[in-house]
Amino acid sequence: MRLVFAGTPEVAVPALDALIASERHEVAAVVTRPDAPAGRGRRLVASPVAERAEEAGIEILKPNRPRDEDFLARLREIAPDCCPVVAYGALLPRAALDIPAHGWVNLHFSLLPAWRGAAPVQHSLLSGDEITGASTFLIEEGLDSGPVYGTVTERIRSTDTSGDLLTRLAFAGAGLLAATMDGIEDGSLKPVPQSADGVTLAPKITVEDARVDWSAPALRVDRVVRACTPAPGAWTTFRGERLKLIQVVPVPERTDLAPGRLSVGKNDVHAGTGSYAVELLWVQAQGKRPMRAADWARGVRIEAGEALGS
Repeated sequence: MRLVFAGTPEVAVPALDALIASERHEVAAVVTRPDAPAGRGRRLVASPVAERAEEAGIEILKPNRPRDEDFLARLREIAPDCCPVVAYGALLPRAALDIPAHGWVNLHFSLLPAWRGAAPVQHSLLSGDEITGASTFLIEEGLDSGPVYGTVTERIRSTDTSGDLLTRLAFAGAGLLAATMDGIEDGSLKPVPQSADGVTLAPKITVEDARVDWSAPALRVDRVVRACTPAPGAWTTFRGERLKLIQVVPVPERTDLAPGRLSVGKNDVHAGTGSYAVELLWVQAQGKRPMRAADWARGVRIEAGEALGS
């Protein structure tokens, strides 16, 4: 098939690579978000998908809005058979959805109908799921509600961050998306409507969502830290300044600390929660680089009775 691939962040690049490598399909163009300011200088930077497409010599479309008539006209000229999508980042209007004969097929990082929305991996970790996966589905105007072509499953490990899990799903999902294109092309795959049961929503995780509540149980604190790493970053406060929490580990045998209360040993730092303690492994103080929690504690000279989040 003749394809136009839509995607923006790094997590979409493995799928683009899989389609470029396919001997059965042609990636005629990519659609990605416009260049965005990044870094300290806030200079405009192309998306990872745009950079990969440029390397491959593929036409790049960067509409400000997918409903822009210039973009729609160019898409009609390209005349794709199908438009595979991975984390493009903008809503597609009906005028765009109707152009390819086989529609727009999205790779979504959950087992639909679970976790429809912008942050499926983070919500899967927050909820303590043991299994997640990726799904390919035909895009409709509803939120991730279209019929499903295929799925792949992935076991969630006890130490997984959203970054870890998303990386594995990006590569597993790339194979799934390529196989879905094959199945659509030869007629062996037909999309199956999603069940009305088991629908859950995964809205974007905000900075406030990422604030750690030390009165919550240790397992919840651990999940928040892992789900919000690397973005938006779990955090708390210490002496009135924000402290980013990069890695913690629950310590069930430590039950003597009140929520948020700190205990500093020679080479370890513990904080109390609503159940048992967690050990702080890696943190990042405001304006500083990430560091081991024990090194941070020595530097700030924590006094007896001090707590996080107060």
